Amino acid sequence: MIVVSDTSALSNLAIIDHLWLLKAIYQTVIIPTVVADELAAASNLKISATLQLDWIHPQLLVNTQLANQLQRDRGLDAGEANAIALALELQANDLLIDERLGRQEALRLGLSIIGILGILVIAKQRTLIPKVQPIMDALINQAGFRISPQLYHRVLALSQEP
Repeated sequence: MIVVSDTSALSNLAIIDHLWLLKAIYQTVIIPTVVADELAAASNLKISATLQLDWIHPQLLVNTQLANQLQRDRGLDAGEANAIALALELQANDLLIDERLGRQEALRLGLSIIGILGILVIAKQRTLIPKVQPIMDALINQAGFRISPQLYHRVLALSQEP
């Protein structure tokens, strides 16, 4: 299974010490070199240390024209645009992306997407974690991750948590 990730998904999970969920679910995560550069430049040591994990593999994007077009015409940032282009190039099973605009573009281009909250639901279903609520709370309080009240409650319902 091939999964490509953008920067924010890895950063947010790194901040709350839950990157291990991605390895447990996917074994390997591929990132564009632009995302690797963004992670390396992070001032938070948990984020920059992500690149030391042997299951996260930076890969050079061949179709830079598409990434540039997504940035220019669709207003995506470099990490999102390169992740989408690399996911298309590799025919990835999933693209790990959370930003609304990036998700919309990925879906428009026919990609299968998943976000951090989807990862948490899968982790709960596979009994990798006992509850999603404390992890969502950590994302909100420690990583500054934004979750609407409606989505928060929907994820709890999907996870069969009160």
